[in-house]
Amino acid sequence: MTSLPEEALRQLFDDARTPKVWLDKEIEPALLLQLYNLVKLAPTSGNCQPGRFTFLTHVVSKEKLRSALSVGNVDHVLSAPVVVIVAHDPLFYEELPKLYPEVDLRSWYAEDIPFAEETAFRNSTLQGGYLILAARALGLDVWPISGFDNSMVDTLFFEEQGWHSNFIVCLGHAKQDQESERLPRLEFEDACLML
Repeated sequence: MTSLPEEALRQLFDDARTPKVWLDKEIEPALLLQLYNLVKLAPTSGNCQPGRFTFLTHVVSKEKLRSALSVGNVDHVLSAPVVVIVAHDPLFYEELPKLYPEVDLRSWYAEDIPFAEETAFRNSTLQGGYLILAARALGLDVWPISGFDNSMVDTLFFEEQGWHSNFIVCLGHAKQDQESERLPRLEFEDACLML
């Protein structure tokens, strides 16, 4: 593998900011399909792929989310062109005979529900991180949040599926005149060990 060009790295990391205001610009369904087709390639334990993604694109769907959001997040979320609920399927292991046919991984999780739940949460979080990077790679701005009532979101959106929400990602195009200084980040020596 070769390193990405500096321009691509800047788009994914250095220049990326959390939008304060969104442009009123629609995101085509084809772009969301392209986004998911990148996200599904993310590595997960035993190819378990527990992540589930609900794309709220219509004002009525987004408005349904209002009561579950923390007050400070309401305007940012509801004004975003697309809101993605990143969730996981606690019964993800039912797909393993198809996703990893070489070994009977299904029984590992079906017989140990706490292990299955931990695996689903961890790997859906990983898939959600890939969603953020894939969206940036496709030219979208991203605003991830965790300020909402998970159990309320699960009741409002996932009663039939039984999925569990993890976090929310807002997608769109930011107004370009709003760039601000990046808040401080920890230095290598403060956050890393080299053993």
